[in-house]
Amino acid sequence: MNDILNQAIQIAKPNLSKGKLADYIPELTKSNPQNIGICIVDLEKNIYEAGDSNVKFTIQSVSKPIMLALALLEYDEEKIFSKVGKEPSGDPFNSYMKLEIVKPSKPYNPFINAGAIAIASIIKGENLQEKENKILDFFRKMACNPDISINDSVYKSEKETGHRNRAIGHILKNEGIIEGDVEETLDLYFKQCSIEVTVKDLALMGLCLAQNGINYNGERILDEKISKIVKAFMFTCGMYDESGEYAINVGIPSKSGVGGGIMASVPFKYGIGTYSPSLDCKGNSIGGLDMLKFISEKLNLSIL
Repeated sequence: MNDILNQAIQIAKPNLSKGKLADYIPELTKSNPQNIGICIVDLEKNIYEAGDSNVKFTIQSVSKPIMLALALLEYDEEKIFSKVGKEPSGDPFNSYMKLEIVKPSKPYNPFINAGAIAIASIIKGENLQEKENKILDFFRKMACNPDISINDSVYKSEKETGHRNRAIGHILKNEGIIEGDVEETLDLYFKQCSIEVTVKDLALMGLCLAQNGINYNGERILDEKISKIVKAFMFTCGMYDESGEYAINVGIPSKSGVGGGIMASVPFKYGIGTYSPSLDCKGNSIGGLDMLKFISEKLNLSIL
């Protein structure tokens, strides 16, 4: 397995210069565009790592499946899907166009920004601090890592420049999707995106979903139904408006983030985490895409 991971990195490296960092979040431009790392965890608890696997980065949109899982623990499906739909949008992740033109209005799915903001709005808690503590505790349990925390510099950078997300939040409030305070909801959303992880953390969270809710330590975190719902969204909506092409080329339930991470979950086989902050025009990690395509073909991992 170590040889396969190192091969994947060598195949991906030449393409890193073709992408760019997520410069609309200024703090993310401090990343090294040549960093590339990968981790795979199997059902026997073997952990394989290669490349820049110890580099920390912010989770960004890879947080969205975990937040959806948490919301499904707190509410029934009817409540969740009164706020967000179940279909791919076909639009960029930060678009709000369909909120304006499709009536009745609600985000197409929980993985576009509008849908993730809607999910953040219903997380239970007396105040923002209680909600923040809750989501951190949940991410830590999923990844079996008690040291996961929020990168304060990235959080502040997102909050200061997140004008488009702020606009989405107010549209959602106007449409009755957000019931509470918009700024508190956005603050929680910016914080979830600023959670700092490594590829090992992503692989362990992917393994928890691959095992239908049982984490690396053998603790049941989610029931099977929630795990299956989350993986279904990962397969159909997880790679922004590149999800269909990715399903054909790689065929693994996955979720990407503009911090450069991708979490992949191969049912009953592996959890995989990749990191490479150089992004393509859709916002997906170029190195991550190349590595996952190679590994999927090499190990015959496509679920199709």
